[in-house]
Amino acid sequence: MTEPLDVTRLQRRLAEFAAARNWQPYHTPKNLVAALSVEASELVEIFQWLTPEESARVMDDPGTAHRVTDEVADVLAYLLQLCEVLGIDPLAALDAKIDRNERRFPVAGEPGA
Repeated sequence: MTEPLDVTRLQRRLAEFAAARNWQPYHTPKNLVAALSVEASELVEIFQWLTPEESARVMDDPGTAHRVTDEVADVLAYLLQLCEVLGIDPLAALDAKIDRNERRFPVAGEPGA
């Protein structure tokens, strides 16, 4: 039985993959951010000329769904590698950002709104 997926395990697998190929010298924050941007752009490219309705159904076509899934994986891989290099806990960062956004954008009718 395989162990469940979690962010730490995936970051470890990515680091091991890079280490086995001696890629660590290239995994600087600058290079990882650039690669992240390129992969995000490749994801945008899939959706670029779709109507809102077509974009909502993008996963209905197996070929396009495969491309979207691969690009999402590439974006996440570079983001996780960047977080590892910079010492950022991505889940803690997201949790803190949601907290700040909840305070910044209160629901209408709540105190502070």
